[in-house]
Amino acid sequence: MQEHYAEHGVRHTDVIGADGVRLATWEYGRGGGPEGLAPAGGGAAEPGVLLLHGLMGRASHWAGTARWLAERHRVVAYDQRGHGESERPADSLLSREAYVADAEAVIEALGLAPVTLVGHAMGALTAWQLAARRPDLVRALVIFDMRASALGAASQRAWEEWFRTWPAPFPSLAEARRWFAEEDPWLAGARRPARGDFHADMMTLREDGWRPVFSRSQMLRTRETWVHDAHWDELAQVECPTLVVRGVDGELGRAEAMEMVRVLPRGEYAEIPDAGHLVHYADPAAWRAATEPFLTGVLAAGA
Repeated sequence: MQEHYAEHGVRHTDVIGADGVRLATWEYGRGGGPEGLAPAGGGAAEPGVLLLHGLMGRASHWAGTARWLAERHRVVAYDQRGHGESERPADSLLSREAYVADAEAVIEALGLAPVTLVGHAMGALTAWQLAARRPDLVRALVIFDMRASALGAASQRAWEEWFRTWPAPFPSLAEARRWFAEEDPWLAGARRPARGDFHADMMTLREDGWRPVFSRSQMLRTRETWVHDAHWDELAQVECPTLVVRGVDGELGRAEAMEMVRVLPRGEYAEIPDAGHLVHYADPAAWRAATEPFLTGVLAAGA
């Protein structure tokens, strides 16, 4: 994965997050400090954007988004704790508070504030929880395909069962890609090539074959910290301009999305036709069309 970042001219740094956990962080923008990074505690030459991936994701999944955002912003993405190339902490350090504190640490260490947060799924929850707790750090917020309602125990059990169906280790990366694109029982017979690519990005070669870079048990523990709770109260505390985005075929229903917009003090709504949970990865052009007008407006307003 380091080769991917080098190929696209992305600059790497490590940030120390909550509990001393090392967070692998990359910058796609043109900031003003050494190697393109603004010095800690300093202001960014361009408006900062922090991209937050979802559960099991990694910073590189934002590559398509980061490239066009970097035309006008200083863009940073990082692998959240237990994900990608960041440190895998003890199970006891996988709380919601730790994930939020990590985002706060990245913003402050790289001098990104006031920052625009763009979050996918769990990353969106982290983003709005941080915006509610530290409004001084956040300029604007984009929430993509994350529900504010509690998903409940049945949802957690479904994920536990899904992880048990993975035929890991995979004998090759191609086999992993095919399983997630065609053979995964959650697909119910559908074929999703981009989904295969997305999950293949999260595999690494071990002695016995290709396995995920994360611990599946830690992903379940991480999910356990938020899946049983509703998050409407924190959503209502977000003061900055906020865009709620859903793909028509994603996990966030229209009725709930519209209620989220109503609850947000400065909420807006965007919908992407013929798109699912991974549209930011699978169709960067459609994702850009849905989100760029909001981001341009934020810049123009100087919010």
